[in-house]
Amino acid sequence: MIRLSVLALILALAPMAVQAGDAAAGRKRAAACQACHGLDGLSKLPEAPNLAGQVEVFLVKALGEYREGTRKNEVMSVVAKELSDADIANLAAYYGGLQIEVIPPG
Repeated sequence: MIRLSVLALILALAPMAVQAGDAAAGRKRAAACQACHGLDGLSKLPEAPNLAGQVEVFLVKALGEYREGTRKNEVMSVVAKELSDADIANLAAYYGGLQIEVIPPG
């Protein structure tokens, strides 16, 4: 029983197959995202997350879930419905490829 639970957990956490995205195409598509997330991937609104430097697999998963309706957000649920698999892969490649610098406080 425990082995089945562990196997189920491993499968749930395993990276899903991700189509290789085109970061240049993603940058063009990101123009629609920049009002909230910024073209540089740094959020312009406190309720919108930064996307720069996020892991591509995470971005693909999150956008897919918004599109399917399993992840809810009033704006993203509408926006994501219009995204194709290629759009999602391209956006993930673009935002995931942005480099950010972390500067510790003080």
